[in-house]
Amino acid sequence: MSDAPTPDRPKLRHLAIVARDPEKLAEFYSEIFGMELFHRDPDGSCFLSDGYLSLALIKHQLDGDTPVGMNHFGFHVADTSETSAALVAAGADEPAERFTNRPFAEY
Repeated sequence: MSDAPTPDRPKLRHLAIVARDPEKLAEFYSEIFGMELFHRDPDGSCFLSDGYLSLALIKHQLDGDTPVGMNHFGFHVADTSETSAALVAAGADEPAERFTNRPFAEY
């Protein structure tokens, strides 16, 4: 595997973990790995970055069906329409825009 960057290759840029105590986990990643908190939701979810990758620590809801642990990951892509077409051709549902007040969530 080459370490040379490929300009058009999608880049993994986002990981999301559902956590019982996002604040405590955010403190851990900040203290140990130097990650910076850049957003906090009213529900207590915390969003950190190492300057390249973002880490979403989503507050676990006791009344929900979402389990604690890995929730989703996101790629930064050069061409969303091309990538969307490739996903649909591979059998995935057509990506749709996310309706949210978070400026960093897109499809």
